[in-house]
Amino acid sequence: MNYLSKITTTRTPWLLLALSALGLELTALFFQYSMDLAPCIMCVYQRLAILAIVIAGIIGAAGHNNIIARVTAFSLWGTGAIWGGLIALEHIEMQSNSGSLFFSCEFIPNFPTWAPLHEWLPFLFEATGDCGEISWQFLGFSMPQWMLVIYAFYSIAFAVILLNRLVIAKKP
Repeated sequence: MNYLSKITTTRTPWLLLALSALGLELTALFFQYSMDLAPCIMCVYQRLAILAIVIAGIIGAAGHNNIIARVTAFSLWGTGAIWGGLIALEHIEMQSNSGSLFFSCEFIPNFPTWAPLHEWLPFLFEATGDCGEISWQFLGFSMPQWMLVIYAFYSIAFAVILLNRLVIAKKP
């Protein structure tokens, strides 16, 4: 238990977090540009959640000895993992109800006016696909279903390490 508590005070675990999420971002770009799979608005939001995890890992690695940096990194990690999971769940629901009259998918991301990421980085955040279309499957699962599994792993790791850190830190 002490090991899990102290793991966040070293650089390597944070770098592994950043590299794993960066690998997912690069995989998304491979799917988009090599396999010609157009990302939908939900895919774009999931990319942003993964980017939050990348940034969390970088901040954690750079400031692993600084409590403010670690709190910031934990906040971004948790936000990215949990928000990404919720977006993936919503995306799965959209795909399963794509024939419904209540199905709707925006084409322009709803980013704040002060940060129009789809205009600044269109290669990464521009939505050109349909949320209801299932254009790729692996072992019978669609991309948002796989992303839900990935976000679940990130969320579980976040919860276990954070709770362990808080419990060990409170012990005298």
